[in-house]
Parts: sequence; C-alpha cells; structure tokens
Amino acid sequence: MSEQYVTNSGPAGDWWRNAVVYQVYPRSFSDLNGDGVGDLAGVIDRLGYLELLGVDAIWLSPIMRSPMVDHGYDVSDPRDVDPLFGDLDDFDRLVAEAHDRDMKVTMDLVPNHTSDQHAWFSQALAAEPGSDERARYFFRDGLGDDGSQPPNNWTSVFGGPAWSRVTEPDGSLGQWYLHLFAPEQPDLDFTHPDVLDDLRTTMRFWLDRGVDGFRIDVSHGLAKPEGLPDMPDAVEILKHTDDDPRFNDPGVHAIHREIRSVSDEYPGTANVGEVWVSSNDAFADYVRPDELHLGFNFRLASADFAADRIKEAITESLAATTSVGAVPTWTLSNHDVPREVTRYAPDAAEQGLADGQALAVGALRARAMAMVELALPGTVFIYNGAELGLPDADLPDDVLVDPVWENSGHTDRGRDACRVPLPWEGAEPPFGFSSTADTWLPIPADWAGLTVEAQLEDIFSTLSLYRQALELRYVRPEFSGDTVEWYGAPDGCIAFRRPGGLICALNASAAPIPLPPGQVLLVSTPLENGLLPPNTAAWLV
Repeated sequence: MSEQYVTNSGPAGDWWRNAVVYQVYPRSFSDLNGDGVGDLAGVIDRLGYLELLGVDAIWLSPIMRSPMVDHGYDVSDPRDVDPLFGDLDDFDRLVAEAHDRDMKVTMDLVPNHTSDQHAWFSQALAAEPGSDERARYFFRDGLGDDGSQPPNNWTSVFGGPAWSRVTEPDGSLGQWYLHLFAPEQPDLDFTHPDVLDDLRTTMRFWLDRGVDGFRIDVSHGLAKPEGLPDMPDAVEILKHTDDDPRFNDPGVHAIHREIRSVSDEYPGTANVGEVWVSSNDAFADYVRPDELHLGFNFRLASADFAADRIKEAITESLAATTSVGAVPTWTLSNHDVPREVTRYAPDAAEQGLADGQALAVGALRARAMAMVELALPGTVFIYNGAELGLPDADLPDDVLVDPVWENSGHTDRGRDACRVPLPWEGAEPPFGFSSTADTWLPIPADWAGLTVEAQLEDIFSTLSLYRQALELRYVRPEFSGDTVEWYGAPDGCIAFRRPGGLICALNASAAPIPLPPGQVLLVSTPLENGLLPPNTAAWLV
C-alpha cells in the first residue's frame, strides 16, 4: 500500500457526486419519426433501456435550434428545440418521464459562440465597424495597408484560419471576425454585458423547465486575452496546449462564477465543464467551490492501455480535484474522441494481426477499462454505445459530414467514425435505429452481433458486463469512501482499494497473473485457472 488520495463526498443531496451519467448524442441514439436522424421522441422511447442499464442521469448533446453545420454546436436560437429533434413539448415530456424514472436530465450549453445565422450576428454584419452590435463578437480590422491579412495568426481548432473577412454594408471588403471553430461559429465576447445577460436568460429558460444541469461546451475558452496576441507555435487540428492564448485565459473564471450564481438559484442542479487543460493547478481553478461543480478531466480517455499511463492518469486526475475539495470525473470516450475499442486496439500490422483480431483485443481492453473507471470514486460519464462495445465505424470519404473534414482540406477525417447511430435490434442496418436505412451516417452491416437485442440475450456480452458493474457499484457497500489506495502489482499491472473494501486489479501485461486476496465480485473476461488473463480487470472484496 502506498499513495492515498482523498475526495470530498459532500452533502448526500448532491446527486452528481457519485453519479453515472449517460451521454445521449441525439442524432445517433434513436429515430422515431423515420427521417434517419435521432430525435427526442426516440430518446423517450428508449428511456426504459437506460433505466435497465442503471444510469443516474442523461446528458443531451445539443438540441437547440441550429443550421447543423457542427451538428448543433452552432446555435441560432438557444431557447428553442430544433425541429430536427422535435419541439419544446417533446423536451418537457422527456424531462418529466426521465424524472419519473429517477433519472436526471442535463443538456449541452454552448456559450462560447453562436451560429452565423443567429440574429445577433446578422445585426453585426448589417452594422458599422465599432458599433455595439459588432462588440458582442470579436470584429477586428485586418493587418496590412489594405487590411487584407487576418488580425493575428490564430488558427481554427477545425483547421484553417480562425478569422473570416466580411463584406461591409456598402459592398467593400471590411473587418474580420474570430471563430475558433468553423467560420459559421463566430465567437462571442463576454466583455459585452449583453452576452452574459443572454446566457443567464438561457440558463433560467431551461432550468425553469426542469433541467438538472448543463454540460458547458468549451468551458476553458470563454475569455480571450487582451490584445489577442499571436500563437507561439502551430498546433494540430482538434488540439491545443496550456500556453495556447486561444484558451484558458484567467478571465474565464469570473464568467464561471456568474454561471454558478445562476445555478445556485436552482438547488440540486449541477454543471460540468469541458475543460481541456493539462496542468493540475489550472484544472483545479475551474472546480473551485464557486465555479463548476464538475470538470471533464480527459486524462483517462487520453491514456494508452499501459499500466504506468493508466495509473498516472488516475493519480493526476485525483490530484487535480482533491486540492480544492472537488469531485473527480472519469470518461473513456465521447462524441469528440475515438471510441475506446478502436483506441485500445494494437497496431494490426505491427503485431502481425488481422484488423478483426486487433479490434477483438481492443474490445477486451475496453471492457477492462470500463471496470477500472467504474471502480473509482466520483462521477462517471458513459458515451452512448460504449456499453455495447462499439468500435469506430470505417466510413467512406463521400459520407463524411464533420466540418473538420472540409476545413482541414480533407487531411483530417474528423469525428464521424465515433458518431454512427446505435444498433438496437435485427440482423441488418438500420438495426432498429430508424425505419429508414438511409441514416445520417451509415451503420456498418457487421454490427449485427453488437445490437442491444443480441447483447441482452448474452450474459457474457459487453452490455451485460456494464449492467452487472453498474448494479454492483450501486448496491455494494464496498464502493464507499473517497480514497484510493495503491497496492504493489506485477509489472504491467495495477491494483487499488477503496476504503469500503473494493479492490480493483487490472492486468495490462502479456501474461496471466495471480489475483489479489479476496472474493471475486466480477471479472471483465473469465479467469484462466484462477489467474487474471491479460487485458482483463477484476473486482474483489
């Protein structure tokens, strides 16, 4: 026994402190109206499945009115439901029926930018440089004698420049506006009082309808540095570092305190922020008692399947929250990162494996890592389809719709592969997701064995493993306590203990190992002559 880490469990009424939250990507969850795109009616129709799975809450990716350039993260009206998904009556019914099943409902909030179809941006384009309408965004004069160069060297997270030039009302080329993402997503300037006031109004609109909290998109990007200084180095698409001036400006924390003040008007609600920072100290600043309730920490999702990397991700994640008495969060995937089955698969060519064999190893590792994250104290987020062991889909170029694909000049395939609709039942696409086979992204025909229907009948399936693990996490007293104690383990392996008595052991080595002492509660794959096989995790008490 060596290191020990402590978390603050807080009041018993804070449901989010030990919750399992299921991310519903609405476009890909369930389509009830037959247009090939998931909708709110489809989510309502599948609430029984989520109840059977055993989750505490759902998080809805964006459902607000949007031209859907970035699939909902370009919001044109933040206080209405896009007709693609239904209407406000559907939303109210979803909240009511989820609450009837003792499930909380949280939803995406997108405060960093609007759609270019938002009324404010239309007003800004029609207004003169220096106007109040333009001050809600980052409009700047270009560099050079003729203003033909962007105001700085910032690039878009999606690829290409972060600035686009506008045509002024008189027809001349004029100012530039900032968009850290797609050109259709102009960034808002929170130094303008209208911006924060409107965000408060949006929050209260949804909270008054019974929402239990928000996932705040780009939480670390809401403030920009004075003068918008140049970036020191080029960065990869969909990446940035802690010294990147586009993100993590100190001014962001005053904005989060304002957001928290609105949430505090609605007891029992909670916000989780998308916080892409590496420094523990920087991360801790976002989850201080008067800011975010929770912050997404992506270390575990970013860690290779190697014992030292996994242990480092856990210890660093705990250190980032315990310094301020906050609650750690754990996730292995979401709509922006490759699915864990694909991510954990060894390199097929390097290992002399067929692609299917490599994915089979990835699936074993994904099962093991699910048990690791569910054994940890704090809040767990499960991305829809992870419980089915879905891999990334192998999609042809001509179906890709992620703006990253176009903005990168077809050099980065973007995130479509992890966003393919879920397979529910049947032997061929669309596997019960929709009544039409023409789904917004095609579902691989070889997913027949991964459907919910097939896995519910198989006690050894990934879905059955998740159901067992979630039930044990809920009912067993051994999962209590907010400390993690590390034990010595063979090379390539880790083992830790919760104060309640739960022991989690992971074998990331190439050979079977003896189990720690105790009674086995659950294993991710069957034991081999009493030994823990490679790519396997076990819970013991």
